[in-house]
Amino acid sequence: MAYIDMAQVKKRISARIVLNKLAKVCFMVATLFGLIILTILLTRVVSEGMAWINLDFLTGKLSTQADRAGIMGAILGTFWLMVVVGPVSMLVGVGTAIYLELYVKKGKLQSIIQTNIMNLAGVPSIVYGILGLTIFVRAMEFGNVVLAGGLTMSLLVLPIIVSVSQEAIRAVPQHLSEASYGLGATKWQTIRRIVLPAALPGILTGAILALSRAIGETAPLVVLGIPALLMPFPGGILDKFTVLPMQIYYWTLDSTLVAEYANLAAATIVVLLFVLFVLNATAIIVRNTFQKRY
Repeated sequence: MAYIDMAQVKKRISARIVLNKLAKVCFMVATLFGLIILTILLTRVVSEGMAWINLDFLTGKLSTQADRAGIMGAILGTFWLMVVVGPVSMLVGVGTAIYLELYVKKGKLQSIIQTNIMNLAGVPSIVYGILGLTIFVRAMEFGNVVLAGGLTMSLLVLPIIVSVSQEAIRAVPQHLSEASYGLGATKWQTIRRIVLPAALPGILTGAILALSRAIGETAPLVVLGIPALLMPFPGGILDKFTVLPMQIYYWTLDSTLVAEYANLAAATIVVLLFVLFVLNATAIIVRNTFQKRY
């Protein structure tokens, strides 16, 4: 029987306790640091921007005069962009996830597709802007309109929606599908009536969060040449447009010339943060509602 050195064991336990406390302190400091920086940023943005938010600012057109500038054009542009991004990314993303999880045989093809989807999720957003500029703006001659921007943003969030949808489908208990097959249902009937309803909370949550990322992206739209100049309000997917992040970007640049543009940028950031907060809250509500139902 091997001899156990109790003194050595106690020393190791003491070292692990000290290491555990040290790690706890480090994680707490990192969390507090992030919260402090976030609080400072939010406080500064809100203090500089809230005084500029009023009905005229929310419903007015863009103007070269800071006291008359409004963001209704950017709000409508963001809305029309999501009209394109939402259906396209959801249909293609969920359809791809269903195909990869429930139709493709496990093997090299499935592994290659899965690996490429994971790699695409890590590609910088500006690369998608170059792709959209090449395909949608120039090759298909859409121009820098809502449709081109929406399709480019759909490519950006598509890998995220595919991955989230796959995880949601995998989380559906296998016995539910087997019971459906046992009752004589076809594969598509099982997917439509059993798998998708059960996976819907995870799919919708991931999709809404992906759309939140699309709303906040600027780099792909800059590459597409989306303007932030005076223009009519967009009324459809074939109109030229601007969005809230683009307006923030240009007003931040112009603040070096006109100080009031910094306040306009801060006010627009507050509006954008409110939109993102509403989307994230919607994701939580949708997830909780469907989890209770299924």
